[in-house]
Amino acid sequence: GEHGYTATTLKMVADHAGVASGLVSHYYGNKDNLFLESGRELIDQMLNILTDKAKEGKNGLEALGIFVQAYFDFTIANRTTFPTLLRSSPFSDEYPHLDRTHIADKFKQLIDRIEDYTSKGIEDGSIREVPLPHTSYLVYGNIVGAVRTEFLTPFQIDNLFKEACQFIIRSLAKP
Repeated sequence: GEHGYTATTLKMVADHAGVASGLVSHYYGNKDNLFLESGRELIDQMLNILTDKAKEGKNGLEALGIFVQAYFDFTIANRTTFPTLLRSSPFSDEYPHLDRTHIADKFKQLIDRIEDYTSKGIEDGSIREVPLPHTSYLVYGNIVGAVRTEFLTPFQIDNLFKEACQFIIRSLAKP
């Protein structure tokens, strides 16, 4: 969280933990695996909570709205740890040549859930016809952008999460 993903080395992590650097390499292999493992529990917990809450939706649009709002609620409830995950994400650095497939697979589960609710909404008529999976990535981008704006910038925007959720729903709702 202090140095960002790219600038942090396994040796730095080992030194901070007070263990030999070989142990970190032995147990995690590389920085991607270490990042995944450190965030895995939080992401899994988040996915379970969001998915459970979204079951309350009567249709695809409601399920998506509940899912998005639950994402925002989860980030607020985990205000001390979630921003570190965002700040340290390997998607947040300036080295686009790094292999991020392992990390992307974990975050893709969120996008897949968004796509499921969007697809369900198209089928049940609550969501207008939109291109999949493009729309799912755009929704994901909106919620991640709102969280990054709330936690990582100096901007003070009242009701940002509420407005972001309403914007997504207005954009997808079938007229």
